[in-house]
Amino acid sequence: MKVLVAYASKYGATKGIAEFIGEKLREHRVDADVQEASKVKDVRAYDAFVIGSALYMFHWIKDAKKFVLRNRSELAKRPVWMFSSGPLGNKEKDEKGRDLREASGPKELEELRNAARPRDHRVFFGALDSSRLTGLIGFGYRTAAKSTSARDVMPEGDFRNWKEIESWATGIAEALVSSTTSG
Repeated sequence: MKVLVAYASKYGATKGIAEFIGEKLREHRVDADVQEASKVKDVRAYDAFVIGSALYMFHWIKDAKKFVLRNRSELAKRPVWMFSSGPLGNKEKDEKGRDLREASGPKELEELRNAARPRDHRVFFGALDSSRLTGLIGFGYRTAAKSTSARDVMPEGDFRNWKEIESWATGIAEALVSSTTSG
């Protein structure tokens, strides 16, 4: 069983999640390659997929969405799991009482589900290191971060829950291993 963990990451937090998932799959004797979605040339060599993207303004990064849509016919024939990385902070609910993971997106989730038919989609909390933000985005963040309300909306720090991600990756590995031993 060969699995591709494809991801789109702007500042490295989602890449870290993808690499961690690949590592956990390999620990369970699942052959896993981890690659940027934009650099994947051919998906036909893979038996299953884990696809993830950072969330920006409630959307997946274009490279991840393009990967899914471009490979939809191959993905639809194989087991697929998807994840999104994005909400920041330690709060589970937003100001309206909604689950922050559900409220965070991606807005194109239904389109992605129709294209790839994933077995599951998870939203994981992300990370923000303002020193990695460059150009106008970095300037804008540093300017806005002077405001307490802006810091509350986009707090800096690493909010990834590695135990939660490990549990999800382990579940994927178990599903893949059981499908090869029962099939």
